[in-house]
Amino acid sequence: MTKLSMSRRRFLQSTGAAAIWLPTTVKGYTASEIQALYVDGEMQEDVSKWELDTPCLCVDLDLLESNIAAMESTVNQNGIASRPHAKTHKTPVIAQMQLDSGSVGICTAKISEAEAMYQNGIDEILMTTTNVTPTKIRRAMNLRQENPRFVQATDSSQNARLLSEAASAMGITADVVVDVDPGGHRTGITPGAPALELAQLIDSLPSLNLRGLLCYDGGSQHVKGFEERKNQTLERLAGATDTFDLFNQSGLSTEIFSGGGTGTYNIDHETRGLTDVQVGSYVFMDAQYIDIGGETDKDVYSDFAASLTILTTVLNDQYEGRVTTDAGAKACTINRPWARVKGETGMSYTSGSDEFGTLRYEDNASRSYRVGEKLELIVSHCDPVVNLYNQMYAIRNDRVEAVWQIAARGMSA
Repeated sequence: MTKLSMSRRRFLQSTGAAAIWLPTTVKGYTASEIQALYVDGEMQEDVSKWELDTPCLCVDLDLLESNIAAMESTVNQNGIASRPHAKTHKTPVIAQMQLDSGSVGICTAKISEAEAMYQNGIDEILMTTTNVTPTKIRRAMNLRQENPRFVQATDSSQNARLLSEAASAMGITADVVVDVDPGGHRTGITPGAPALELAQLIDSLPSLNLRGLLCYDGGSQHVKGFEERKNQTLERLAGATDTFDLFNQSGLSTEIFSGGGTGTYNIDHETRGLTDVQVGSYVFMDAQYIDIGGETDKDVYSDFAASLTILTTVLNDQYEGRVTTDAGAKACTINRPWARVKGETGMSYTSGSDEFGTLRYEDNASRSYRVGEKLELIVSHCDPVVNLYNQMYAIRNDRVEAVWQIAARGMSA
């Protein structure tokens, strides 16, 4: 994969034209009208992206496909696999694209996400969050009964026993992995002896089948500077590698040793034993990742392109140095850094207001916008942004090629 070194300004400029003036004679389409035009996987009319009602979520198919291909190329060269996290896109169509490109499965954060994926034809699922309540354990076992390829995580002996009891009551065997804490103390069991003891317990319990371990180091994904990120990642995953060795020495399964992510995808293979990376944001990218810097560019993480954008319309241009748009917090979130105007320089965007966004011009602004014009925003953090929308428009050459339902939208339980 070719890595380009460029300044942040050049990166944003290179991502494409940002606006177009639409004459009043051009038809505009509501979300329901576009959905009605998408029949049996085909658009029944030729619709321009710029005719969509706003705010709306768009994904550039060429960039999305390029991102997926680039990830698979790199992990294949590094001798590991990808197991993408569906919490990023929440969209079964994209999950299927990832599987078709060579991913060994997908991850989900919540049982509701796993259910939504399975209901839409995705069955190779690893749930990375432990189910601890009776309701969630029952739902997980129901899913396991329907889907023999479902794997779930556990990080305590108490939880492992509850999973075993629930599986036994249903007459099934549940596949599990041990979640190992990389040091962030968010989830997972302490690496080394505590993790080994848990794995040995799982191996002895009826109705559980140990498949290996996972160790997701979320704290390293956004460390700025490639060398700093690499050093922290390898240091924090050392305990997981020691645990991997202990599992092997005890004759326990290490078929799955999953971890890593978008920020460390080209580092994680140096963790001995790791089988796959739980990459998520690489399909879309966002402002948070752009700023962390890459292996060949200390300022900009340009390994993957910003394929996901929010299309928004200017509502007010009456005041000097600024305009108001229709994409506020309910369309963009209030995550930082703020969203950025795609293809433009010399301007900043904020979405602190519920319904309205504010675009401010600097002295070197590349242009100005008028009422009715549309522009695209590179999102701040793709995961929560996607969760705000029911559907996304798949765009190629500025034309709507597909309408994808975000089937796991709102699935947070």
